[in-house]
Amino acid sequence: MSDEPVLPRIRPEIAALPAYRQGRQASPDAFKLSSNENPFDPLPGVLEAIQGATGINRYPDATAARLRERLAARHGVSPDDVHVGAGSVSLLAQLLLATSGPGDEVVYAWRSFEAYPSLVAVAGATSVPVPLTADFRHDLPAMAAAVTDRTRLIIVCSPNNPTGPTVTHDEFAAFVDSVPADVLIVLDEAYAEFVTDPASVEGDRVRAIIARPNIVVLRTFSKAYGLAGLRVGYAIGHTRVLDAARSTAIPLSVTAAAEEAALASLRAESELLERVTVIAQRRDGLVARLREAGWPVPDTQGNFVWLPAGERAVEVAAAFEEAGLVVRPFAGDGVRISIGEEESLDRIVEAAASVAPR
Repeated sequence: MSDEPVLPRIRPEIAALPAYRQGRQASPDAFKLSSNENPFDPLPGVLEAIQGATGINRYPDATAARLRERLAARHGVSPDDVHVGAGSVSLLAQLLLATSGPGDEVVYAWRSFEAYPSLVAVAGATSVPVPLTADFRHDLPAMAAAVTDRTRLIIVCSPNNPTGPTVTHDEFAAFVDSVPADVLIVLDEAYAEFVTDPASVEGDRVRAIIARPNIVVLRTFSKAYGLAGLRVGYAIGHTRVLDAARSTAIPLSVTAAAEEAALASLRAESELLERVTVIAQRRDGLVARLREAGWPVPDTQGNFVWLPAGERAVEVAAAFEEAGLVVRPFAGDGVRISIGEEESLDRIVEAAASVAPR
């Protein structure tokens, strides 16, 4: 007889899923550039707000009403058109559960955010990944052509993580017109605050000009606002669509401390914009220097750059690690480097030059 215990039955598609792989931590003498985190400390007032949230023996407001009201005013919508969750990825998971199940299809670009395939599988739906263009952008015509009667949700990631380019507003508007009105389109804008290209799609402009209830915009406080450790994001969309997502949510997943920190961050907008400007300038300068070093880096509007290393991705990442730089390799595709401290930039360029394409 086998000594192996009898385990509960697990759905085969879940058993086959790899666990989410977080960007690796860095040693004290290395720069961690693997998780697209904000290198700056929390914005003014945030730590005080967290310290003031002392009622941890009580449950938080399940609806995060104060934060929803503040975000609604900021984006010119009703509070019921805002849904707050534990990071934008949790909101996407809720939308998938609300719309897509066995026999349904979800269309997204690939390569894009690595959580997309897993979230679709957990919902029980089928992924329909559509390859990026040669310049690492969404191929929206091909994505529209991939829509079938089984399609329930489409994800558009702009700026695209991990490659960096955005979708333009005009491209997105034409895409929306080509998609059936009963298919949900999720515009994932986790890095929207870093965008400097005025032609890029932008959620508020989309909702103002393209008045379609099948569009939901996702944002997060993890990146530009520097609250990655507190897990808080939000969705803007039609109330009834968001009600469906709310019905799938794990109750009370946004803590009182996270809500207070988000509210304090919104009050510090001038400081936020200064930091975002610094990061965007570092990004643009690094792109130029990496291109001079021999890397065909695509245009990027996030807080990261992409090295299209292909089959050399793991090898290239190892060279960065030897230089005290923890980056994020995607085997067979490339390497993503987050924009971090100013002191890391020269070291990045030196390491990249040492493994540049020949």
